[in-house]
Amino acid sequence: MSTPDYQYISYELLDDGVIARVLLDRPRTRNAQNRGLLVELDDALARAEADDQVRVIILGGTGPMFTSGHDLGSSDDVRERTPGPDQHPTMTSHGGTRLGTENRMLQEWHFFFENTRRWRNLRKITIAEVHGTVYAAGLMLTWACDLIVADEETTFADVVGSRLGMCGVEYFGHPWEFGPRRAKELLLTGDSISAREAYEIGMVSKVFAPEERQNKTVEFARRIAERPTMAALLIKDSVNQSVDNMGFYNALQACFSLHQLNHAHWAEVTNGETLLGTPEFGVPDWREARPVHNRVADSPW
Repeated sequence: MSTPDYQYISYELLDDGVIARVLLDRPRTRNAQNRGLLVELDDALARAEADDQVRVIILGGTGPMFTSGHDLGSSDDVRERTPGPDQHPTMTSHGGTRLGTENRMLQEWHFFFENTRRWRNLRKITIAEVHGTVYAAGLMLTWACDLIVADEETTFADVVGSRLGMCGVEYFGHPWEFGPRRAKELLLTGDSISAREAYEIGMVSKVFAPEERQNKTVEFARRIAERPTMAALLIKDSVNQSVDNMGFYNALQACFSLHQLNHAHWAEVTNGETLLGTPEFGVPDWREARPVHNRVADSPW
């Protein structure tokens, strides 16, 4: 199988093809998730899923962080959205030619919500290898994976409530990953948790030193790859189906609808100028917002 030629990610096979490593590769934008990157990522994960030699998929990122989340206006993002020869073809499909809320709802359902849910259910074991600040849509990619590995300097937060006036990202796994009260606290304050706290609550599987993260993640993947493929898949499905029967999937669907309602609210009060909160409505400009810091038990800040 030939190595694909991607623009925004890299794809490589390790250990004679037993492990596939997919890296987000837009380091200048801190691996912001533009449409081209998301489409390429979907293709790469499907490629690894189709390859019967692959047992484990590692999902990581190059540069200073795993991913900075949704692309909020890089030159690539503007080019992809602007009508013309360089517009990304998916901007005129999957609801892209519809109007108003229908356009946004269908586009976000396909490219933010449903693809994340599909990646969660890949027929291979997936390991997120994260580093730096894992915020907002970075959490979505992380939570879609079966196992999560971080380095000691990694922090996790969803700042869309404090910086964008939104109720969370499109794939709302927060209560299931953080716990309900911690989820409310983190969304309302914009505070972060450390890799160690994430490990203690069971969200993260391993925490490595930054200089050892990449090699030790591969070692961990090798250990997981030793399991028989049928047993590994049924372990994954047993857990995922148990959580789905507890209401996970229905909750995701409901919260995606609330996310769209939140966008519609800002579109209405700003007369269509933006889909996010603005300073005149009490939401600070996200580019000038208060720095994120780890939650502290004995301080209101």
